[in-house]
Amino acid sequence: MQEKMQERKQLGLVVLENCKKLGEDVNAWVSNMIDGTAQPENYIVPIDQTRFANGEGKIHLRDSVRSKDIYILSDVGNYECTYRMFGFENRIGPDEHFQDIKRAISAIGGKASRVTLIMPLLYASRQHKRKGRESLDCALALQELQNLGVKAIITFDAHSPSVANAIPLVSFENIFPTYTILKNLVQHEGKHINKNNFLVISPDTGAMDRAIYYANVLGLDVGMFYKRRDHTIVVNGKNPIIQHEYIGRDVTGKDILIVDDMIASGESVLDNITELKKRGANRIFVAASFAFFTEGIEKFQEAFERKHLTQVYTTNLSHIPAHIRQAPWCTVVDMSKFIAKIISTLHADQSISPLLNSTQKIRKLLDSMAD
Repeated sequence: MQEKMQERKQLGLVVLENCKKLGEDVNAWVSNMIDGTAQPENYIVPIDQTRFANGEGKIHLRDSVRSKDIYILSDVGNYECTYRMFGFENRIGPDEHFQDIKRAISAIGGKASRVTLIMPLLYASRQHKRKGRESLDCALALQELQNLGVKAIITFDAHSPSVANAIPLVSFENIFPTYTILKNLVQHEGKHINKNNFLVISPDTGAMDRAIYYANVLGLDVGMFYKRRDHTIVVNGKNPIIQHEYIGRDVTGKDILIVDDMIASGESVLDNITELKKRGANRIFVAASFAFFTEGIEKFQEAFERKHLTQVYTTNLSHIPAHIRQAPWCTVVDMSKFIAKIISTLHADQSISPLLNSTQKIRKLLDSMAD
């Protein structure tokens, strides 16, 4: 066993500024899993991220990465990172975050034994397919990473997993935080979750597979909303929704779980909540892998105060400001331990397949709550 440990490549975590808190938590868990000592090792490679006054940047690694097994962690959705450009305070957007990922890979310069990118929120994932003469941002970005020598990409709940077809020779793992989210929901509401008083609902046709999975593992019925859109105009990059049509069983007196991959402006989910309340629904919960709240949170607070919204369950896979974390209607699920398990398993050259199957763990959790 000791010989195998000695043969294993050294581990290094390159944590970009946009992912600092999550990276530190992941490092603590990884250290505990690998070392198991009171004084675990720090695997984070120290780096300098510099921004020049004209907006250009660079990344400098302050330690050797030669022959190490490197994992880069980056949150391209962190909108609170800023820098001074021409005297103005400038927020860093996803494009600049992605450029920093490429800078980190460039700084490594092929010296690492293996480079794995952990990008929980997949860059440009909302522009994953072409309708007419449109750009293919996500596919191009993945091909850039492949050309730069990235051996594996790990992301969570990609808007369209099929975008992995752009890089068939690179390991692309699309992982779902279902178990961790449901674990928190079940721990709070487990005794109330049964087929007689709970229903899982998809906010649109695109999220139906996710809703069916949640419903199956929880032993519940499923319903869905159909979005009628005005395809003659585009507002804020999308066709506006005219009406939400509900398809499913009667929701009167039922507790509802709405599941989706992301909450952007929240317009759709809030419309769903309003419609469900009109139909007599009881408590309404929302589960989303990513919660951006791009249009602010005032309407969510209002829905909570009116007792229309009970709780939103989301993850820390992408940045969530403190004032939202502290909101009484928001539960942020910590994914750092799960990411650490993925890293420690891959570092040991073992399969992560057991980590990807949440069904048995969820059912075991439900059984324990029923006892």
